[in-house]
Amino acid sequence: MSGPHDLFARYTFGHPERAAAELRAVLPPPVVSEVDWTSLRREPGSVVDPELRETESDLLFSARLRTGQPLLLYVLLEHQSSVDRWMALRMLRYVVRQVERWRQEHPENALLPIIIPLVMYHGPEGVWTAPRRVEDLFELPEDTTRREQWRSLVPRFEYLLDDLTTQRAEALMARPGPPLARLALLVLRYGRTEELAQRLPDWTALFAQVQASPNGQEELLMVVRYLLLVGDRTVRGATGQVLHSVLGTQRAEELMRSYGEELIEQGLQQGLARGLAKGRAEGRAEGRAEDVVRILAARGVHVDDEARRRILTCSDLDTLDRWFDRALRSTSLSDVLDDLAQ
Repeated sequence: MSGPHDLFARYTFGHPERAAAELRAVLPPPVVSEVDWTSLRREPGSVVDPELRETESDLLFSARLRTGQPLLLYVLLEHQSSVDRWMALRMLRYVVRQVERWRQEHPENALLPIIIPLVMYHGPEGVWTAPRRVEDLFELPEDTTRREQWRSLVPRFEYLLDDLTTQRAEALMARPGPPLARLALLVLRYGRTEELAQRLPDWTALFAQVQASPNGQEELLMVVRYLLLVGDRTVRGATGQVLHSVLGTQRAEELMRSYGEELIEQGLQQGLARGLAKGRAEGRAEGRAEDVVRILAARGVHVDDEARRRILTCSDLDTLDRWFDRALRSTSLSDVLDDLAQ
């Protein structure tokens, strides 16, 4: 299930115009000048490892240089709170996956397109400190006279970094691009800090610019939804005050009320889903435990009260499955339970 950071980041920077604003702010100026930004297109698919999709999301864009040469721009949006020392290795893996996909889709090409990797980080626990180059992850000989020779022999790869935690609010507000792109950077930068509530009123004019844009109503709703999902009571109060200034009292109250009801309903639905999943797991465990006891009884294996309690109160399905398999061929209780003394 996608989290609020993933949904908000994808909505904002999945749009080519807003993605172009981010990329132009981070790429070296000579590269920016050589890209035909009107050709920027978002490509489908993700190569993020499934177990990491709660903490990061990725976007792939294609474009062309002004010479017509193809270009891929791979953006990883890092949402986790802690810095991952191995990000350079993970990014290398993700870039290789993107290139392999491109090869499959373009078998007639003898050369690969340039692919530029970028990590955008907005974790709440300080600046990004992980190595940005894969060669820095290798343990090289300490002899400094030969160190560079060794370094030249290991794989070389480096990703760009937009560490929002190092950016001042004024600098983010001054970046070029659509209003939503600038507001999203600010919200992501301060979204999980204690400063968010006190800073929101300073961005009222930017909220108004988002509201006045062609798709302003939808874009404003996405920002408000994110703030209500990640913020506490003080953030919700500050969000309401900003909306009063931008929309007027009646519309602001209607918006906050509708989203409050939606979040309550969403919470109830998530709680119900978790409860149903837990209930199904508990039901399977209970049934499997009873099967183990019945099989042992059918094979004439005596099960004392302590062992019966231990089996019937076990909720770990892997353990119960192991006991079940052993019970099918056991001749004594120790054949089943001897490896799990408690």
